[in-house]
Amino acid sequence: MNRKILTIFICLSLFMMVTGCWNRRELNDLAIAVALGIDKVDEQYLLTVQIVNPGEIAARQGGGRSTPVVVFQEKGETLFESLRKITTNSPRKVYLAHLRMLVFGEEFAKEGIRNTMDFISRDHEIRPDFYFAVAKDSRAEDILKVLTSLEDIPANKLLSALETSEKVWAPTMSVTFDTLNSKLSSQGANPIITGVMKTGDSQTGGKNQNIENIDPPVRLKYDGMGVFKGEKLIGWLSEDDSKGLNFALGEVKNTIVATSCPQEEGKVALEVVRTNAELNTTVKNGEPTGTIKLFIDANVADVECSGLDLTQVSTIDDLEKRTGEKIKDQINSSIEAAQKKYKSDIFSFGEALHRSEPEYWNEIKSEWDQRFSDMSVTVDVKVRIHHTGTIGNYDIQEEGKPG
Repeated sequence: MNRKILTIFICLSLFMMVTGCWNRRELNDLAIAVALGIDKVDEQYLLTVQIVNPGEIAARQGGGRSTPVVVFQEKGETLFESLRKITTNSPRKVYLAHLRMLVFGEEFAKEGIRNTMDFISRDHEIRPDFYFAVAKDSRAEDILKVLTSLEDIPANKLLSALETSEKVWAPTMSVTFDTLNSKLSSQGANPIITGVMKTGDSQTGGKNQNIENIDPPVRLKYDGMGVFKGEKLIGWLSEDDSKGLNFALGEVKNTIVATSCPQEEGKVALEVVRTNAELNTTVKNGEPTGTIKLFIDANVADVECSGLDLTQVSTIDDLEKRTGEKIKDQINSSIEAAQKKYKSDIFSFGEALHRSEPEYWNEIKSEWDQRFSDMSVTVDVKVRIHHTGTIGNYDIQEEGKPG
């Protein structure tokens, strides 16, 4: 009998420990945020939140007429205050667990983004898998008020376009919270964030008219990468320099590199299909020295040279050399911009030096910006062409000549 009573007591105790969904919230009580925009206005934070309109998303298949998202805005002394003040005009509490994009206004980013990172780190609801972007030449609110085609939800368009551009073109980079936070915490590296800009007539960007035209009057486009020094945005890399940076970091997954024909006008385009980069920093004669070794696999994608014989080994060797030199020039140009124009180590040479020479690093880390600016960097690029396509040469006969 005592054993039976003990068993019942244990079972009752276990049931008491099962609390269930004590903090559950009904979906109808939440405003699901998919994008945040942060600006500074009159010394206050201006928070723009892009909220999914669930009823309209479901209705659009039947010809819904409202917009698929709604934008709410509020100003406050802190970001958290701004977020809570949105409840004064939103019927639901903002829910951040499904955030896809966070956009900084350019002027706000120039003042510093560290406080924003603190807010995100402390909020237990926010998952760190969203991407960052900087509104180039505009406020973040202007970016989040544009409706987009193909994707009903503009935040999803921004996320998908960033991922696709990174995979197949390469002058952009998808930066997550963990990556950005790591760079902000490091003394041997500085952050980079892709820029997004608005093109076209801004008056119609937030209207259904913008997605009802075959050629939308307003578009969102990624353009270059923002260079930071610590927490502050200090400038922009061009598209070529952004691509050169990604090559140096080994972040290029797939892209196109065009070089001139050897003996005539026209271009030859190679598709880069694989990259492997080695970035190191060592100490020579008491000074830091950087090296970048890049190995690239490529295929011939487009030939505009009528006299180019791709069946010859010498032709392939020449193409590999020309392509390697072009990529090397892009990398060197990005290094020069980082060293001379911005004095910001966006390549993480300092982190590499910390790993290879920790004692030396501790001696010079306080003056690393200047050391990086004066540092010699050697770049070596090797390109291997594996395939020339399904044909060797493609010559179109001149009109009137027999085949």
